[in-house]
Amino acid sequence: MEKDAQALKHGCFSAVTDMHNCAAVSFGPYTFHRQQRLVSKSGLPVALGGRALDILAVLLEVPGQFISKAVLIERVWPNSVVEDNNLRVHIAALRRALDGPRLILNHPQRGYCFVAPLQATQPTLLPRHNLAARLSPVCGRDELVGMLVRRLSGQPLLTLTGVAGIGKSTLALALAERVLPRYRDGVWWVDLTRVHAPHALLGSLATVLQLDTCQSLDALCRQLASRQLLLVLEGADLLLGACRKLVHALRERAPGVSVLISSREALLAPGEWVVRVPQLSVPSPSALSSVEQAMASPAVQLFVTRVRASQQGFVVRHQDLAALRDICRRLDGIPLALELAAAQVNALGIGGVQRQLRSGLQVLAHGRRTAVEHHRSLTAALDWSYARLSLPECWLFLQLGLFKMAVTLPTLSALVSGTELEHADLAYLLARLVNVSLLTVEPGLGSQHRYRLLNCVRSYALAQLRDPRQVERLQQGYKHCVGAFSGRPFVLQLVEQAAYSD
Repeated sequence: MEKDAQALKHGCFSAVTDMHNCAAVSFGPYTFHRQQRLVSKSGLPVALGGRALDILAVLLEVPGQFISKAVLIERVWPNSVVEDNNLRVHIAALRRALDGPRLILNHPQRGYCFVAPLQATQPTLLPRHNLAARLSPVCGRDELVGMLVRRLSGQPLLTLTGVAGIGKSTLALALAERVLPRYRDGVWWVDLTRVHAPHALLGSLATVLQLDTCQSLDALCRQLASRQLLLVLEGADLLLGACRKLVHALRERAPGVSVLISSREALLAPGEWVVRVPQLSVPSPSALSSVEQAMASPAVQLFVTRVRASQQGFVVRHQDLAALRDICRRLDGIPLALELAAAQVNALGIGGVQRQLRSGLQVLAHGRRTAVEHHRSLTAALDWSYARLSLPECWLFLQLGLFKMAVTLPTLSALVSGTELEHADLAYLLARLVNVSLLTVEPGLGSQHRYRLLNCVRSYALAQLRDPRQVERLQQGYKHCVGAFSGRPFVLQLVEQAAYSD
């Protein structure tokens, strides 16, 4: 096997003097585009996770030569403690995607070697786009991105939903990067959080897509009728009605336009495929026996990566593991919350951050000054959702904040008896809170669903009840809706209970 590799090194690879400097290299029907971190087969993208692509990039730097496992792990996971089996898993995925093991040899002592003949190629021009440059890696989403890449090929409308800070925008950007070669006329990102009214949507689209000024959806669709592109709508929950009309018109009159949406609420449009972005998994109690096991958790990986970005030389110690797991658990594996907490470790230490989180979200109140307003802190991100609730939705949301555990609809119905919510349609209100990604649903016995606020969201709800200004606002709101003083008994009941909730 070693002789075969050496023969390839001195034979088939002799025509390629410096593969590391090539913008693209081909092997058989495959082409590896270095700058875009993409592998294509006969012009179509191959679904590969980020780690597998990193491994391939390292192997292609010295084709025909063995690279040890230790070197591969150091290059691909520079800031993490990773076991050999993690490397084997991604090598296996790489081999499956590239038609089996024949392209990559392995030697128990020497490591791995890429043995297919390579040819430097002039990369095909990738479609135009306006995607932002990625400033940090995506943690814990490789499998999900790979699945979405495969599904998006036959799906003209995909919506990513989830609670504030869960990483919808990050996931949408990673997905858009991966599918870029599919679209002849490019991938275009439209930030709807900067579009303040439905009538301004057409102008924003025309500007981003470099179209003539459009006064109507018909005019927009006429210009897009022959185009084949992906439109990414970020923050569509603010313009749901306008977005529904847009995607309906595009499906009928511009079938080559696919739409990827990031929103806290689904459009509920015909043909829409909705994916609720999951939390990053946190380590189980059994993972606290070693740093290596804890670091296998995506939530811990993200947290530690962000700490190391501001504190060079940071090392996770065994005595930190219990506090680290508690931080990830209290923050529900929400990426934005983990990033904001990690930024405080330099000043407070792991234990200090844990103690702060026990008393609320204050430690997450200060975030990235360069971020858009509703991503600067977790409180700001949740304010964005809370401010858009109707008054009955607000009351139910605050009531749910009093429960540490999940609760069923019959239990809630009994609890609100005698209050302003007694005659409300609780099933509808619960569904609304689920739809806007403030409430999670857990399976119960039989067909009985159980509803729960995530830890971060519950802390936010309790903070509203403990803020006299918020309480006064809610009281005044109910007074205008259903008569003087009708909101007072209920709000005092909730405030009293919130004072004793942790």
